[in-house]
Amino acid sequence: MVLAGGAAAALTGLQATPARAVLRLDVTQGNVQPMPIAIPEFIAGTPGEADMARTVTQVITNNLAHSGLFAPIDPAAYIERIANFDAVPRFPDWRAINAQALVVGRVARQGDGRVKVEFRLWDVFAGQPQDGKSYAATPDNIRRIGHIISDQVYTRLTGEKGYFDSRVVFIDETGPRERRVKRLTLMDQDGANARYLTRGEDLVLTPRFSPATQEITYMSYGGQGEPRVYLLNIETGQREVVGNFPGMTFAPRFSPDGGSVIMSLQRGGNSNIFAMNLGSKAITRLTDSAAIDTSPSYAPDGSRICFESDRGGRPQIYVMGANGGNAQRISYGEGSYSTPVWSPRGDVIAFTKQSGGQFAIGVINPDGSGERILTSGFHNEGPTFAPNGRVLMFFRDPGGNAGPALYTIDLTGRNEQKVPTPSYASDPAWSPLLS
Repeated sequence: MVLAGGAAAALTGLQATPARAVLRLDVTQGNVQPMPIAIPEFIAGTPGEADMARTVTQVITNNLAHSGLFAPIDPAAYIERIANFDAVPRFPDWRAINAQALVVGRVARQGDGRVKVEFRLWDVFAGQPQDGKSYAATPDNIRRIGHIISDQVYTRLTGEKGYFDSRVVFIDETGPRERRVKRLTLMDQDGANARYLTRGEDLVLTPRFSPATQEITYMSYGGQGEPRVYLLNIETGQREVVGNFPGMTFAPRFSPDGGSVIMSLQRGGNSNIFAMNLGSKAITRLTDSAAIDTSPSYAPDGSRICFESDRGGRPQIYVMGANGGNAQRISYGEGSYSTPVWSPRGDVIAFTKQSGGQFAIGVINPDGSGERILTSGFHNEGPTFAPNGRVLMFFRDPGGNAGPALYTIDLTGRNEQKVPTPSYASDPAWSPLLS
């Protein structure tokens, strides 16, 4: 398979001893207490592999800590120093510092130049292995192996899919506010390995990731001033024009299978929802109202669409079947609702809510119940879900001389993190898992 950075590498699994332990973090609780976990620095096969061992360890530690579900223990508190990957740990030493889980690993370069990384996850109290695998990749993919191991640990200990082996496309913004240069940019979900996909000669806006492939759509305003929608394959760099769409304000979103896109187009004096088959380029109209219908997003099973409409007097969220028809309003709170996007799990719809000078990011159930505000301030916008549907990324623009920045927050609303980017950043879109 092809790993991040375009280098080919084989990822081979090593079966762990069947785990009899039942260590599990219950993430369905309203108030999750982070699990104490010990992650000693991976053992390097030779001194030359020490930097790679340190990198893998740091990636895993940072990922699990930033999830808000785990509390990595300070290595200064360790009693046992792991020096032999194949030896059974001294569990009383790890219980003494309150570690519930222990991750140990080894890094060694192979004869073909690739790097082999092994890890084992131990249930400290039961003294039993929970998981263990081996991966091989080229040295420039060492961080990605760290993300994959993070996902393995996360999944084993929570019962949910991880989201660390993924990427984010966003708009990098540089220069003074009135003359911003905006470039389409791709990075790992933790902010590392940022690379520009466009040169900044044309204005680019609202990238959207396909939930099925490593493809994105985005809008670009060229010399003619009309918005043009592009389809870009991240892996191959192949770019094609989907079409010119006068009056479009947001790029299309993909259907769950990636075969079509849904968008809002201005025809006459108002905007309506249309779907386009990417193969035939055939366009189907889904709404026909005198209101402004915009920002459509598919449910993950493709059966329904949520969108924003002012047909009730001010922008609210509506849900209808994927083929159009009657739409049901689901938001009734004060203020206006915009940029709805369906969770990959299908359980909630995220939105931006503007009320009383505040811009909130929240979620609501598809039937209109259970509205919750996760974070509020000025100016929050553009939520996008992690592949597992548990974390949202959005951008916040404080105004004035400052510029926008990216943030993540989980569905509890208690774990907000700023995402490092090279410059100002807006309009994030999260990719599906790479593996």
